[in-house]
Amino acid sequence: MTGLSIGSVLLLVALGLAIIYGSMGVINMAHGEFVMLGAYGAWAMNAFFGVGLLPSLVLIFFVVGALGFLVERGVIQFLYRRPLDTILATWGIGVMLQQIIRLAAGGELRYVEMPTEFAGTVDILGVQVPGYRVFVLLFVVALFAVTWLLMYRTSFGMRLRAVIQDRTTATCFGINAGRVYSITFAYGAGLAGLAGALVAPLKSVSPEMGTSYVIDAFFVVVLGGVESLFGTVASATLLGELNGVLAYFWNDTIAKALVLVAIVVLIRFRPRGLFASRIRG
Repeated sequence: MTGLSIGSVLLLVALGLAIIYGSMGVINMAHGEFVMLGAYGAWAMNAFFGVGLLPSLVLIFFVVGALGFLVERGVIQFLYRRPLDTILATWGIGVMLQQIIRLAAGGELRYVEMPTEFAGTVDILGVQVPGYRVFVLLFVVALFAVTWLLMYRTSFGMRLRAVIQDRTTATCFGINAGRVYSITFAYGAGLAGLAGALVAPLKSVSPEMGTSYVIDAFFVVVLGGVESLFGTVASATLLGELNGVLAYFWNDTIAKALVLVAIVVLIRFRPRGLFASRIRG
């Protein structure tokens, strides 16, 4: 169950990145800061307005998503097909967001109270599992289902896939590619905000917290195949289980190092990931 818990957190952070990176080809180095903003949003809603974590999730999703929309419209849309410039620009945005939060909320660690509804434990096959981790796992499963339906069972998803396959032809058929990209980026950013808010009760909240999460999320997306949502799920589960097993026999530091070595070896022989689609889109 430990591996599934770690995997659910990895998937939670990686899902938004998979949407942005896999669908738009944008390497968003500020994704970790969107995660951090979600965590600080959960803290601020409780500290200043007395609103618990669960009721604040919807607002956090839309606020961080709106910020992502502004970032795409103001910066990213001018840098498509310029990957190095996109990396530098989003890295700079991430640094600015960190410093803004540091100035506004201070650099000390913040803590988010765990919802009382999930403060206890749940018995699963004789093993006592923290109730909140079970909730996060179920929430991630539901969130993935919603994302898959959005991508493959809605008119917006159809337009997005058309733009991915051939933007010029899609535009000729009246699809506003710029708007599709903006909404996609906003949705991915909103998912990152949700990830930060849900992870906040498990980890301390700080301006730098998103850095480690975004590195692990890139591992998940690349290993799973940047074009495959199900590959993201599979790779998050695989890495979570591997990390949990190795940490059980050694420690977290050695486990992370061994997992990194395993990822490098796998990418050496499968550069497009374990579950990459044969045809883009």
